[in-house]
Amino acid sequence: MARRKTFQEAMQLVQLPSTVPPPSATSPDNTVTRYMSQAPAWLPGSDLQAEMRQLSDGRPGFPVYANAFGGHVYAQSVLAVCKSLESTIAENNLGLHTIHGYFTAAGRPDRPFVYEVAVLTRGRSFLTARVEARQPLRATRPTVDKESFILAEDTVFEEGDLGDLGFVCFTAIVSFVLPRPHSMGADRQEESVQRRFASILSQRAPASWDPSPPVDMDVLIATLDIRHIVGTFPMVDMKKVDMTAYNEDRPLHERRDLILYRLLAPLPSATAQDQNNHVLVHAYAADRNGLLMAANHLEFPINDKTASMSNTFVVHTNVADAQMVYRPHAETDNALDGWWIQEMCFPRAAAGRAIILNKIWSPSGVHVATEYQDGLCTAMEKAAFSFHL
Repeated sequence: MARRKTFQEAMQLVQLPSTVPPPSATSPDNTVTRYMSQAPAWLPGSDLQAEMRQLSDGRPGFPVYANAFGGHVYAQSVLAVCKSLESTIAENNLGLHTIHGYFTAAGRPDRPFVYEVAVLTRGRSFLTARVEARQPLRATRPTVDKESFILAEDTVFEEGDLGDLGFVCFTAIVSFVLPRPHSMGADRQEESVQRRFASILSQRAPASWDPSPPVDMDVLIATLDIRHIVGTFPMVDMKKVDMTAYNEDRPLHERRDLILYRLLAPLPSATAQDQNNHVLVHAYAADRNGLLMAANHLEFPINDKTASMSNTFVVHTNVADAQMVYRPHAETDNALDGWWIQEMCFPRAAAGRAIILNKIWSPSGVHVATEYQDGLCTAMEKAAFSFHL
């Protein structure tokens, strides 16, 4: 199995020559800063390629995954924004505030992303920027085999891999704010997830919960018996709490999924930009499997389409509160205070779409951020085949 990449490895960027935008652009300094990703994006299902091919061979409705993980372009595009504003962030100690992103086309893991950043507004305490992502129309690197989109583990994209770029596949508006104290000491939130679900979380040591599945589809997990596969998901170690008993007989909007996660490796936090990187780890991890879990709760026999359309990530605190302290895993295997928690609920499903509301809780029980995602979530009208290997 391939080695799991750290944040530093998965998010590598190289700067490209800047461009001058058309007169209609709103960038105050009239320039667009450009970056290119250097490492291939993670491919959902890449840990199960052979098994999924065998399931889908000659039968519709169960294709091998070809689209890059959306969390990659989501987090890396904001990293490009941060890099383009590096001096401003450092001088003013600016922290990430919001990311409002829109997925307009599927990304491919066999080619780099190019990010184009333009500053929209500059203020003393509030700054906004726009970022757009595109990819080359053609891939130039050979895949590990003819039937996959997976590149060699040590692949590093270079400018020669670019060629003609396609349409924008992702765009986002990003905002930054100054850190502030609590106004009159006001620091209010609901009871923490650790307290509300203490009886469930205490049933097992944190590390003994099953890994968050490489592809969280109940029918796939049951058919392939992959409940214990860790997989190659980068940056964080993730565990899925068994909420079956809690969710039984509850309506969709009252159901919950809890995901525990911790860093795979140390991540610096000394500077303002270092701290923003921690926010990007949370945003990256928050995009994993959410729509697939919604489909599970909707009891879809076979998924037709699950794809993010819009994704908003809001940091409710100063970014210092979002810092993930790395501790050797042996120290946190049995200690819940070494884990961050995603608390997911599904307030609405209609019109072929589903909403995910994902609260990010720190190990000390602080509600640090919230992800709000809307995406396609549809089922096949009829099961096209039965699952037998």
